Amino acid sequence: MAGAVVEVDGESSTAAEAVSPSHDRAPDGPRTVVVTGGGTGIGRAIAGRFAAAGDDVVIVGRRREVLASAAAELTAAHGRAVAPVVCDLADPDDVETVLGRLPHRIDVLVNNAGSREAAAGPGPHAVLARWRGDFERNVLTAVLLTESVRDRLTPERGRVITVTSLAALRGGGSYGASKAALHAWNHSLAAQLGPQGVTCNIVAPGTVAGTEFFGSRLNEAELTRRAGRTLVGRVGRPADVAAAVVFLASPEAGFVTGEILQCNGGELLGR
Repeated sequence: MAGAVVEVDGESSTAAEAVSPSHDRAPDGPRTVVVTGGGTGIGRAIAGRFAAAGDDVVIVGRRREVLASAAAELTAAHGRAVAPVVCDLADPDDVETVLGRLPHRIDVLVNNAGSREAAAGPGPHAVLARWRGDFERNVLTAVLLTESVRDRLTPERGRVITVTSLAALRGGGSYGASKAALHAWNHSLAAQLGPQGVTCNIVAPGTVAGTEFFGSRLNEAELTRRAGRTLVGRVGRPADVAAAVVFLASPEAGFVTGEILQCNGGELLGR
């Protein structure tokens, strides 16, 4: 992928050309990594770690300009082309359309795309909109892509890592329920792909500053309050979550699968 031109023109094949040279690399060479929600926050930090390691990285997301900017900056920072692919991962038609622009072989798939549906007021229609929105944004964005590319995962080396949330473990309304659904799905996925030597794991972060998730809600007072709930006296950073993902993607983690790795500074103890 090094030296490829990185553009985001949905009408051209530039993104495919950017990733295609890596398809046939030897198994012991650079890995091919796909990171969803890779334009900002945690996803961008994850993409940066893999790019810094010399891997071929594709970032996927809905916002064309955000992806293009992130890809260009990561490419400049690490000297290796990071390819942006624009896709609404909750839309099966969009996922089918974009499959031709994704690598034919995938060593690491990181399902990081997701968000929280804004409260829409009282009444059953508002409740439905909130629950359906959280399910589509957090569950379908992971499941539709993973199921569509599972045959591309490299045997004996493939990794599927899905980023969820502390809310999946201790409650959080429709958002927590949608993230918890990913935990159940990951158990099934790990059982299905394990015979091929592909591992499937979860990283469940606590509060992470430096992302778009909380917006203006995460002010200094709230940061202090949330830091006080941890055992280490601070909230998380995108780099903390990226480090956990990189570990689970490593050859050393090949015997770890079907697991939930909490990354919350001790805010909620493991069980």
